[in-house]
Amino acid sequence: MNGPAQAGQAIETVVELFSSQGCKSCPPADRLLTELRSRPGVLALTFHVDYWDYLGWKDTLASPEFSQRQYDYAKARGDMEVFTPQMIVNGEKQMVGSQRSEVFAVLEQSRKATWPAALTVSETPKEMVVEIAAGSAPEEATLWVMPVMAHATVKIEKGEMAGSEVAYTNVVRKLVPAGVWRGEAARIELPRAAVMGAGATGCVALLQKGKSGPLLGCACWGSLTS
Repeated sequence: MNGPAQAGQAIETVVELFSSQGCKSCPPADRLLTELRSRPGVLALTFHVDYWDYLGWKDTLASPEFSQRQYDYAKARGDMEVFTPQMIVNGEKQMVGSQRSEVFAVLEQSRKATWPAALTVSETPKEMVVEIAAGSAPEEATLWVMPVMAHATVKIEKGEMAGSEVAYTNVVRKLVPAGVWRGEAARIELPRAAVMGAGATGCVALLQKGKSGPLLGCACWGSLTS
């Protein structure tokens, strides 16, 4: 594999960055995620949280469901650490998203030769289709489907980052809980128009132990890098 993880290529590591336009500590992590995106086998995703909106700028890419995902991760790990910029690797290990040496060390430690579950994502004219091969599920798992915008550049006019223009990479626009998996072969069909909103250039499927445990499988479709 010669380039970043995208449709048809093997994904070895999934990195989720929780960021905010209202966080002055976040731009270095946003830039690092852009760098990670180009690494072979890495699927890099950005989730914008809304809990810093009270500082004077309403994050234009944020959603309460992304903040909730971060809190659910903290609860599942048991450490209750929620902050920005926070990176979470493969649904398990968390760290400050701008600490390069730690991030790269965790990435190397977390590479998956194979995932417990094999997923694919494809499209028809009217549907997004996720297929999961039969496998061994430790317990029930949640399938998340996420439309993604490959690039977004935002001029921030108020708050801690007033006057800044920041580029973001692979921005998740929606979290769709698409089903529960217990090890059986499955085919999930979702209305394309309902999943792929305005600006979405690709789609990611993540299979996760419980609701917010370790990742069991992943796949992507479309453009997450162009």
